[in-house]
Amino acid sequence: MSFQESPRPSDEEEAFYMQCRAAYLAVFRSSLTNIASKQQLCRVLQQAGRNPSHATLNKYWTPRTSKLNFDDFCEILKCEKKTEETELMRAFKKMDVNSDGYITHSELEKALTTRGDKMTTEEVNTIFSLADINKDGKLDYSEFCRLLVSTAEQCQIAALERLEADAKLKRQNFGSQSYSPPKSSMSSASLSSAVQVAATHPQPPETSDETLKKDSRSSSRPSSARSRRSSLSNSITMTSSSTKASKIPEPSGFQEWHHSKMKGCFFLEDDGSISSLQYQLHVPQTTNIYLTIQPFSLSLRPDKCSSWMTVDTALFIMSAGETKEDSTLVHFTESKDKETYVWKGELNAGTYYLLPFTSGCRLKKRSKKSLSNKPVDLVYRTDTGELDLTRDLREALSDIFEVIDMDGNGLLSLEEYNFFELRTSGEKCDKDAWAVCKENFDMRKNQLTRQGFMELNLMEATEKDGDPADLWVTLEAMGYNRMLELVEACPFQIDVHCEGTQLSIQPLSMDSGPKLLNQALQKSITARTGAKALRGQDNVFIYTYRGEHRITSLIANKTNQRVTVHVNNEQSRNCSSSRGMSVFAVEVPARTKMVCQHVLPINEKQDWTYNCVETILTCT
Repeated sequence: MSFQESPRPSDEEEAFYMQCRAAYLAVFRSSLTNIASKQQLCRVLQQAGRNPSHATLNKYWTPRTSKLNFDDFCEILKCEKKTEETELMRAFKKMDVNSDGYITHSELEKALTTRGDKMTTEEVNTIFSLADINKDGKLDYSEFCRLLVSTAEQCQIAALERLEADAKLKRQNFGSQSYSPPKSSMSSASLSSAVQVAATHPQPPETSDETLKKDSRSSSRPSSARSRRSSLSNSITMTSSSTKASKIPEPSGFQEWHHSKMKGCFFLEDDGSISSLQYQLHVPQTTNIYLTIQPFSLSLRPDKCSSWMTVDTALFIMSAGETKEDSTLVHFTESKDKETYVWKGELNAGTYYLLPFTSGCRLKKRSKKSLSNKPVDLVYRTDTGELDLTRDLREALSDIFEVIDMDGNGLLSLEEYNFFELRTSGEKCDKDAWAVCKENFDMRKNQLTRQGFMELNLMEATEKDGDPADLWVTLEAMGYNRMLELVEACPFQIDVHCEGTQLSIQPLSMDSGPKLLNQALQKSITARTGAKALRGQDNVFIYTYRGEHRITSLIANKTNQRVTVHVNNEQSRNCSSSRGMSVFAVEVPARTKMVCQHVLPINEKQDWTYNCVETILTCT
């Protein structure tokens, strides 16, 4: 595992990037404008003094390519070297059968229409008319090579001079400079491509207005125009084997410890945020604790694996102060054993908040099913004409019952049922309404049974004369799609084992829940890792937490202005970000901290590399 800042560029690198900027801005008004066609790629390469062949252009502009940006262009230039005059001379000498320094029109035509990037006769005629200065039917290829190389150099010099002359352009800086260009054995441009350039662009090309109309927001790497002096590059490599050695063993005498458990569920909200209930833990005396949280499967069939079982979970433990603002982070689960996240330690007597957390890397909004997928039927009429719930709906409702039966006793208390009601309708069921339920539906010990829960939903369907609209509202609120697949929720279970005493755990409905969790999350990051200041921004810091199974970054803005930070993960490997994007921007208000992103491996059995470049965009 390594953590390092991007090294300061050498003079040679500075010169290279200056050439890149000059060439790019000779064609485009802004570095944020994308290269949108193969022709534009050719022009900007020519401005950098390159003579790209058709094969070279096709290598970088494939049928799948829709755009390239400035950073892509820099990587291409690193691989594509300038065509040297000696190399061109060597190619021409092979065609000079008389070794007299000249080649005829027929010799040139034969070479350029049958080898390499084959040219048309018209293109060859154009080249010959430009190069046959004496009009004697012969081409002095030594003079032609000097002319060709000189033209390429003039393009490059003109671009640099334009950059130097334009103070505004000169102030622009580009790229992260954290490139890892692919190793290549590519040769220089072929003779055909070189003479094609002479034929089509004997003078430095003009800037086309058409190439200036691209929206900078469409750039795949908007960091191109950001100051390298305001960037920070973080690189962390995680090995799959390192996670296997972190398993926390169960304590000795564990079977004799007292055990309490509580179920819950993460829900994806419409805005993409994730919510869940929070819990209160009361510890009557100082004791050793073994605490776990994990997703749990609802399927009764062993051959059917629940899709959410790979969702990461965590539990933050906060001491409960006199007010929620006084609460402080005590511990959080960091170690993992398969799907289970674990913390073991000692807790003093007192009251604590247990705050469930998932990063959002594996629990994300999904695209809606196409309209061609017919929704599952929820109700049907029996042979006697009565309404009943379909088997599919009964299975889904049975699973929902498992989720809201938080204490796992097979019954729903009024408190448990009301968490369900608040989630699906926004209203509570009072004690009078609960008494009515007791008269109409199956109950035991003043708690609703599974059968009673089915009867209640059947009554609602019957009252609507079979209209499933309300049932769908309930199901979608609980994370189901129209195919009755649970795709936007993740049920979990918390187990608390303690030595020598019986503790209690109960669910809480706290309006400040998200705020409290965010407070705990931020503290867990800042307490475990040091801050790295962005270059040139002494009051904007990046914290990068490196857990055993998760990487989380936090931005601390200590200035009196709002800052916008651009984040680029495109060089990461085998990584999934909670943002769902590899490139994005984060606005951080003045004097605040903000969690930037969480990152998990896509495949936990393989090594993964987190490579992130954070860059200041604006400070307002």
